[in-house]
Amino acid sequence: MINFDRFELENGLRVLIHEDPSTPLVAVNLLYHVGSRDERPDKTGFAHLFEHLMFGGSANIPDFDEWLQKAGGDDNAFTNNDFTNFYEVLPSANLETALWLESDLMQRLNFDEEVLDVQRKVVVEEFKETCLNEPFGDIWHLLSDLAFQVHPYRWPVIGLVPEHVENARMEDVRSFFFHYYRPNNAVLTISGKQDLRKTRKLVEKWFADIPAGQIPARQLPSEPPQQAYRRKVHYGDVPVDALYMAFHISGRADRAFYPADLLSDVLCNGASSRLYRRLLKEQRIFSSVDCYVGGSFDPGLLVIEGKLSKGFTPEQAEAAVWEEIRRLQQTPIEEQELQKWKNKAESNLVFSELSALSKGMNLAFFEVLGDPGLINSEWEIYAQLTAEEIYEAANTLLRPENCSSLHYCAQERK
Repeated sequence: MINFDRFELENGLRVLIHEDPSTPLVAVNLLYHVGSRDERPDKTGFAHLFEHLMFGGSANIPDFDEWLQKAGGDDNAFTNNDFTNFYEVLPSANLETALWLESDLMQRLNFDEEVLDVQRKVVVEEFKETCLNEPFGDIWHLLSDLAFQVHPYRWPVIGLVPEHVENARMEDVRSFFFHYYRPNNAVLTISGKQDLRKTRKLVEKWFADIPAGQIPARQLPSEPPQQAYRRKVHYGDVPVDALYMAFHISGRADRAFYPADLLSDVLCNGASSRLYRRLLKEQRIFSSVDCYVGGSFDPGLLVIEGKLSKGFTPEQAEAAVWEEIRRLQQTPIEEQELQKWKNKAESNLVFSELSALSKGMNLAFFEVLGDPGLINSEWEIYAQLTAEEIYEAANTLLRPENCSSLHYCAQERK
């Protein structure tokens, strides 16, 4: 059981504190509820750009990392479709340093043309390195655009094209910051060795006087149900052919997400899963194969992907995958197999909450999802899943008309 105290400041900042005396460290996690889905189609990559800009200093702190390192701490950040997350881990005695740093960034980012220019170049270089110059680096550009027609999940977090970030101007940056990087659009979690009463006072000291913002109403277009099978064949400079199959599933907060998640494990999560055992070990169609769900807030994707063994085509590989899907759709899985995947899901949840940082991250995630108590009760949802629910999910979700299939070919076959 992870106990936590939750309160909200008058400016709308939500705060969750978990005391853990077993560690000498404390983790400060600040989640902003803004991701790539909040971008305009002609200005993509901005959420990711801000992940970099937030380390470029603030009104009173020109070098964020210098002060944190002096306090014996470490920091990092990440951006996804739905939110941007910043965190610091440091000795608990220096907690106030992290709160001071994060509050000054929230109060006023360093709107400096030189910093913007540097970070634009860093992000564009990252785009080129990971998307343009890396084998299979453009997968999410291709697959997202194939699977989504109107929802902003149709572009990857790094952006549609590097020119969107290259053309970012200071007025764009200011507007994005004051729209989304406000206390009433953020969740602060503090996990580790601390005193609840003292920590609350420190939070109020550093964050209470930051004014709330006018957060834009989120009016995202709903992705219409897919009505027909989609296939795209793409040729690239890659060493082997690959197959990607994406199926639409419900959003992370929907109860229907859980059978879809467990279904992905049944299909391919480790050496005893069906696709791995039959298509990799026995038939040797794939040299690697995986299945996973994105876990996005809005309805997202269950993806089957694999690199092909020499001598097999994407068409043959996809036919073999459909055959395994049909087997799964014919008869509910046996209780012993189901229990194995339930146990694995529970162990993954337990291991994801061992450190102070992971506890803080999960608390922030579940808070913005709508229920921080899920950090203690989500395993019960998995434990209650039935073979019939997995069977129904397989027959409802894994249909050709709900599938977008990408055949990524090493070279055009004559």
